[in-house]
Amino acid sequence: MDRLTSMAIFVRVSDLGSFAAAAEATGMSPQMVAKHVVFLEDRLGTALLHRTTRRQSLTDVGRAFYDRCKLVLAEAEAAETLAQDMRSQPKGTLRVNAPMTFGAFSLAPFVTRYLGRYPDMRIDLTFNDRFVDPLEEGFEVMVRIGEIDDASLVAHPLAPYRLIACASPDYLARRGVPKTPSDLERHDCLAYAYWSPTIPCRWLFTRDGRTEEVHADGRIRSNDWKALLHAALEGFGITLGPESVLGVEIAAGRLVRVLPDHEGPVRRSSRLAQSCS
Repeated sequence: MDRLTSMAIFVRVSDLGSFAAAAEATGMSPQMVAKHVVFLEDRLGTALLHRTTRRQSLTDVGRAFYDRCKLVLAEAEAAETLAQDMRSQPKGTLRVNAPMTFGAFSLAPFVTRYLGRYPDMRIDLTFNDRFVDPLEEGFEVMVRIGEIDDASLVAHPLAPYRLIACASPDYLARRGVPKTPSDLERHDCLAYAYWSPTIPCRWLFTRDGRTEEVHADGRIRSNDWKALLHAALEGFGITLGPESVLGVEIAAGRLVRVLPDHEGPVRRSSRLAQSCS
């Protein structure tokens, strides 16, 4: 039996003076009410009630236990009320971790809107692309792009993260416009180095169900995509980046999409939580 429920039933019996009255008030049978009281007495190893055919009265231990039960139940109710209040109007600090590019360009605007809606919240926002253990490093919310290999984490899918290739009009005027993915190997590609400068950067493009892999290489390589975006805007090569960000630059005429008839990589974005299993 649930100890907190049994304590609540015991308090009802004590307040109302009988199992029958407590049963009527709680919608239980008198036999079930009696089982809750017996459960507590067995657990404590002592009688809580003097029982007669007409009513029950508290023993000395029962009276002291009754007073403590009321305090415990009041605290439990206060805790539930606090949790409900925080759910409807969140308060406190939320520690969030996300990949660098996604975090800076896509998550940061969402965070400011969230803080505007919930003025009692604070957010500690950390961006990196390495593996993060949420329990060890104390993150309540994590976002990752791609497949999740850790079975201890539960992934909640978010919107797909679409990548497209772009270059500045000046670069394309000087170097020509690539017509096929293989043409990119003769261009300066602004390669994003996830972990190490020694790991090759490969871009995938799909058309009519056929996927082509390209070895992306060039004069600039970085683990910070913002630097690559700046280089693309300055005419130093072709970048592969999130459509949600590059679309703004394309609309402003600062960049031009290349290979528009090919689909760039589509990566799954997920919010992660620690598994309870």
